[in-house]
Amino acid sequence: MDIFRFILALHILGGSVGLISGTIVLILKKGDKNHKTIGSIFFWAMNLAGLCSFVLAVMHPNNFLFVVGIFTLYMNLTARSYLKFKRKDAVINFRDAIPTIGMVIAAFFFVIVGIKLISKDSFGWVLLSFAFISLRFVLADYMFFKGKSKFANQWLLSHLQRMIGTYIASITAFLVVNINFKPAFVIWLAPTVLLVPLIIYWSRKYGKLSA
Repeated sequence: MDIFRFILALHILGGSVGLISGTIVLILKKGDKNHKTIGSIFFWAMNLAGLCSFVLAVMHPNNFLFVVGIFTLYMNLTARSYLKFKRKDAVINFRDAIPTIGMVIAAFFFVIVGIKLISKDSFGWVLLSFAFISLRFVLADYMFFKGKSKFANQWLLSHLQRMIGTYIASITAFLVVNINFKPAFVIWLAPTVLLVPLIIYWSRKYGKLSA
């Protein structure tokens, strides 16, 4: 087995475990032992899938794998990093900002390539959509780093939102690979359209405004 096929196998393994564990976490009671255990499995599985996507996209240029890899890693890493701010004495450092900086760079790449593709390929709309979504989360990071978040428990909201975002990436990848549907952008964006209302619902349910 060559290195490309080996990494592809790891990607499929990580994505499959992530899809299953993510579905379980989504319906479990939040915050208990089972949630934390299966949530950790989801986190590491999606890190594996995202990293492998990025490597595969570099080895054999592929916009699909690149977008999935970058978006998955950003959402997954920041979802976990926000948990440390449950502690009142937690300090923001440069390491916390690395995924955000990487996402800013990638989002501008999405915009540039998306604009170039938009007249030729519907995938251009997908790139622009993911750029918009990513930059909204980046703005939330910036506001949090500056201490200007609207919510007192922004760490919890960000964790929930980004874990669902990572789950959206896993479902999107599964559907795009396994379902041949035209126009393709419908499959790309369907999980986002269907699951974003869940992000809004939980944000309203658990959000606590700052004093």
